[in-house]
Amino acid sequence: MARQWNSHPLLVTFCLLALWFGKKQWVIGEPVAPCFFIFGDSLVDGGNNNFLNTAAKVDYLPYGVDFPGGPTGRFSNGKTVADVISESEFGLVKTFKPTAERLGLPNYIPAFASAIPATGLLQGVNYASGSAGILVETGKFQGNNIDLSKQLSNHQVTVSRFGEVLGNEEAVSNRLKQCLYYVNIGSNDYINNYFLPQFSNASKEYSPGIFAFRLVGRYYEQIKTLYNLGARKIALAGISKIGCTPFAKTIAGRKGCVDSQNEAVVPFNKLLRDLAGRLNQDFPDAKFVYLDTMAATDLLLRSLPNTQEPCCQVQTVGLCIPNGTFCDQRDTYVYWDAFHPTQAANYIVGPFLYQTLKQIL
Repeated sequence: MARQWNSHPLLVTFCLLALWFGKKQWVIGEPVAPCFFIFGDSLVDGGNNNFLNTAAKVDYLPYGVDFPGGPTGRFSNGKTVADVISESEFGLVKTFKPTAERLGLPNYIPAFASAIPATGLLQGVNYASGSAGILVETGKFQGNNIDLSKQLSNHQVTVSRFGEVLGNEEAVSNRLKQCLYYVNIGSNDYINNYFLPQFSNASKEYSPGIFAFRLVGRYYEQIKTLYNLGARKIALAGISKIGCTPFAKTIAGRKGCVDSQNEAVVPFNKLLRDLAGRLNQDFPDAKFVYLDTMAATDLLLRSLPNTQEPCCQVQTVGLCIPNGTFCDQRDTYVYWDAFHPTQAANYIVGPFLYQTLKQIL
């Protein structure tokens, strides 16, 4: 690399001029947001479920086959969408893209369940938990999980530890106001609750519209709690087309997407989009944005050729068989197992969602 720089003096000059004239966008190593807090389910779990008594954990190969260091508890062959959002694409020689193309944080966000020194929390924390939902009861038939309310309690612990490092409440408040908060939850309230009448009476008691209203009402209270803990830049991800997962199609005995499942979550997404608008009105000193993950699913299904099959050999529950076989051409698959996207898919979804995230950064 050093030889390349020395042999291209004009390139060096161009880069220095670009950094000078556009320094607000071209500052090397300066993150767009200094800290990133992640809440949600298995789509963004960074390893919290490794420490729980649950069937919903993936701390084994072939999970993590493409992740530095191997399996970490991420429900993918490599990086999650949260990892993609947090990293930087800034590369002077390769792309000439500004740091703002991603958050530009230097390290992966640690899972709350891991032992972390207080100073290590300042970059952010991942609280997400596989099988978890907005409702406490969601996914509990698989074992323990960390529902969203418990994730918020864990965040309160983190905020208190910020005080140990920063010294006073004003410093903590100023720090938290700069952070990005990413909440990706709700899928399991359908997949592991509403759509499972053998474990839940929800679909017998509520129409999809009423169930969505119940979920979003609870969600509103939880997001207010997050605001009260100091959050001011909050992204709320909708539910993707869960009827297009290999698991949904296998259970329905069809190759095409299960339209009834996709249609069932439409009321939730509509209410969540409206909720983001209401929150912006209720809390004018904060910024809330809705992320359209249904549109992200459509993009994936157009972008990658292998949309039907999981990349790994799966068990009946839809997760990869421990040490089982997996495909070679992982960059062409949408789904890693029967539910979760591949790293390649997350590298498509991440930039797509980031275009909306930039509105609050």
